[in-house]
Amino acid sequence: MSDMNVPNLTLNDGTEMPQLGLGTWKLEGEETLRVVREAIALGYRHIDTAASYDNEEMIGRAVADAIRAGDVTREELFITSKVRNEDQGAERASRAFQGSLSRLGLDYLDLYLIHWPWPQRGLYAETFAAIAKIQGLGTVQSIGVANFYEETLRELVADTGVTPAVNQVEMHPGFSQAPLRAVHEELGVISEAWSPLGRGILLQNPVIADIADQVGRSSAQVILRWLIQLDVSVVPKTAGELRLRENFDLFDFELSPGQVNQILALDDLRGFGRIFGDPLTYPGEAG
Repeated sequence: MSDMNVPNLTLNDGTEMPQLGLGTWKLEGEETLRVVREAIALGYRHIDTAASYDNEEMIGRAVADAIRAGDVTREELFITSKVRNEDQGAERASRAFQGSLSRLGLDYLDLYLIHWPWPQRGLYAETFAAIAKIQGLGTVQSIGVANFYEETLRELVADTGVTPAVNQVEMHPGFSQAPLRAVHEELGVISEAWSPLGRGILLQNPVIADIADQVGRSSAQVILRWLIQLDVSVVPKTAGELRLRENFDLFDFELSPGQVNQILALDDLRGFGRIFGDPLTYPGEAG
């Protein structure tokens, strides 16, 4: 397997980002080290973490080990981290960025995101402006957001004059975020899906299982391929080597337009929709 299999998406600042990455939420300790090393060996070049995941240090160790072993160069990697909620605000966000850089042991980040808008706190525009200043200094290549919705996205652009390169949001079958993806397309923001498999809940869905039978792939591969064909970036998380391989093996088959639409139609069924926290209300009132 080669990273040459993974197409790049071009961000609005001209940067190229591998469309498929490794999500690392809930990876801890030595397991983080093992999974990231295995992923790099398989060809993954895009690694997604966050300050709140508490695994930046181990990811940094895995990256340093892989570079030292000659498996990859730093320039071939695309590494994302995120500012946690409690570090929003101009000064705190700047310190938080330096903290992430230090824990990862890197000279620069490829992408830095605001993890949640936290509208009740009202600091997201100030935080994004601070991150844009860091981008001007050259220690972060691209900047963006996660879990933002239309109102907060438009407000960011209006207040700062800078359009986020990426918005990483919950997105999966039954919750394809079609209205938000249309806003992203209008603004020039790349859609990125976290928890694309819906914590595995969606792997049992009969529509997806039927399509998987038709194309001779797993349900997980069908879901990830569906998102790839919607021009969405995906960062599935797994700790198992077999699933790491499977999640990477998406680029030698295609779903038909009819199959893509069958999965999109799951948005209209009762019982589907958002599984995790709603960014309108999470993490809640500012204390």
